[in-house]
Amino acid sequence: MGVGPLAVEIAATFCVAAAILYRYGDWRNHQVFVTVSVLIAWYFSLIIIFVLPMDVSRTAYNQCLREHQAALATTTTPTSAVMPTNGTLLSENATSVATTAAPTVVPTTAPTAAPTVAPPCELPWSYVSAEVMRDLWRIVYWTSQALTWLIMPITQSYTQAGDFNFKGKLRTALVDNAIYYGSYLVIAVVLLIYISMQPGVSVDWPHLKLIASSASNTWGLFLLVLLLGFSLVEVPRALWHAAQRGWSLRHGYFRAAKLSAERSEAEEALDDVLDSLQLAAEAISAAHPLRPCVDTVLSKVPAPLQERMRRRQRAGDAAPVPTQKSLVALHRQVIRALQQHHRTEAQWGLLVAEVIELEDVAENQRHRDGYFKPSLPRPPSWTSVLVGPRLEWYWRCRLRGYALRCLAVVCGLTSAMVVWSELTFFNKSPTLSLFAVFINAAKANYDYFAIEAVSCLTIAYLCVCTYYTIFKIRVLNFYYLAPNHQTDQHSLIFSGMLLCRLTPPLCLNFLGMIHMDSHIIEDRVDETAYTQIMGHMDVLSILSDGFNIYFPMCVVAFCLATWLSLGARLLSFLGFQQFIGQDEITTDLVEEGRELVRREHRRCQRQGRAGDERAPAAAAGRAAGWGSEAYRAAKLRAEERLRGLLPRSESAEVITTTVRHTAISSHRPTQILTHTSTEILTAQIPSLSSAHIEHIVYVDVLSSCCR
Repeated sequence: MGVGPLAVEIAATFCVAAAILYRYGDWRNHQVFVTVSVLIAWYFSLIIIFVLPMDVSRTAYNQCLREHQAALATTTTPTSAVMPTNGTLLSENATSVATTAAPTVVPTTAPTAAPTVAPPCELPWSYVSAEVMRDLWRIVYWTSQALTWLIMPITQSYTQAGDFNFKGKLRTALVDNAIYYGSYLVIAVVLLIYISMQPGVSVDWPHLKLIASSASNTWGLFLLVLLLGFSLVEVPRALWHAAQRGWSLRHGYFRAAKLSAERSEAEEALDDVLDSLQLAAEAISAAHPLRPCVDTVLSKVPAPLQERMRRRQRAGDAAPVPTQKSLVALHRQVIRALQQHHRTEAQWGLLVAEVIELEDVAENQRHRDGYFKPSLPRPPSWTSVLVGPRLEWYWRCRLRGYALRCLAVVCGLTSAMVVWSELTFFNKSPTLSLFAVFINAAKANYDYFAIEAVSCLTIAYLCVCTYYTIFKIRVLNFYYLAPNHQTDQHSLIFSGMLLCRLTPPLCLNFLGMIHMDSHIIEDRVDETAYTQIMGHMDVLSILSDGFNIYFPMCVVAFCLATWLSLGARLLSFLGFQQFIGQDEITTDLVEEGRELVRREHRRCQRQGRAGDERAPAAAAGRAAGWGSEAYRAAKLRAEERLRGLLPRSESAEVITTTVRHTAISSHRPTQILTHTSTEILTAQIPSLSSAHIEHIVYVDVLSSCCR
């Protein structure tokens, strides 16, 4: 077999990683080095997940060959025989009664040219040589380690630095990571001193690489067990609760109330930062040397927020002229405040859409006509063409709940198998780890496709559970992954770092569960090329004899604590309110969230009706032609009319921007140039895309000036 299947899988993995990054990231607005580093981190982590099963099947084939050769060698061991004179062949250990003459001893051996026996082992369909696998793992592993421990932490600090040049940003990033790197340097020095004092151990380059990989994998295993202890219980429970629409609605209302408070705090923090920015912009004139720095900070603020800054009335004396150091600090505050504001707005939009959809399902369940009727207009999509309203009703109102319950049962059984295998993976005979039993049964039947399927599904489930916890727990809610290009750079880098740190120890833990790590089961077995490159987590005896074997057993205690909701009860006791049944505070937050969602629902319905009213005007605008001379002249006349309504201090750019923004407030020509309220703008603009806004502007300006 060649490397064809491997090349296809590598190319397909790259397409999957690029598609996921395109869905969550925004490569048009994000910095190039951020997009590239996150793409490599996600891509190499997915390679480990999807290519490791091919390495497992290759190792199973090699084990089969070794066992066959060992069995063949025992059957062809040289022997000697006794040849009596009467021609009877007797064994050397056999006893015979001498008859006439003394027998002649003739040494005999097995035939030297024994017929070759074809091994019963079948070559896997995806077989790749060990050299190719080792080269691949060497590139993937050490590149991902360099990304997660060196490059991406500096990149994360670089994106939030407030300096105005590359050198300053890099210096700030290095200073921010000084404590981070210093702590690891102290740990590395202590390990080196301890290992150098051990007899028979030399500190050379191969040992240094082994120490580095062992330290990284030990840290990853520690975090992995903590995360799995939560998610192995929470993932099946969340699926089961998702099938109960009453529970899902209450939980959605609860989340809406908490997120609304967080959203208000982010809005207030952003207003404070923008006030400081406006004072700095007014204090620094156009001829001041620091004016380019102020313009750089202003360029980070979206146009609607800049309009709100200009229209805000302030009282008091003029602010002092800021220094460059204070501008750097202000720039950093603006970046963080905008990031926090963007995060809460993106999460709020997704949550409101999710809860409104649950309300629509509950409402459609009361109707027996069999057609799903959403309360809000939907944009056209290919799913709406393939799935009609009748099929959608049966799926959402009838079948989805049963499917989620079945999936919850499957995930629950898988979680139980994972916990049992974590408790028994070190026991070789008898084999107690269930995943080792499955792999051994497939090896006995030479079913390499089943080996790869079981390996891939198991690793994928472990990854889903691990990464579900990261973005689920409240402590890390600062990071988020939002679709439709709404994830910020900071969260993308954070996700890439964790993927690179957790995927290698997760896969090593899986190899231990299927008995392909000889240093855990203490037996001589063929190891994967992945293990040969990464080494074993047994540089220190305390790791090999204690931590690597007994700490994974702690997953049982963590799962039990999650099952009893001990963590949620403790956080609620400390003041971080969690969703706990019929608790009084929980009930109050649910009612508050219900009112907030109803308010957003009514606002969306008003916007939908306004969009329906603008449709005839849009058709008239398309009929008139966007590129005609009449249209361009009408747009200029609209700007002239608006210039007469605004203060003379406003620039032409502000006037054009105001035309663009106020046009969405109403389709009527008499109101286009008068409804310039900041409240209307901030409430309307985020709900529409830039292309939609441009189309509405063209239609409204054309219809208002050509009548």
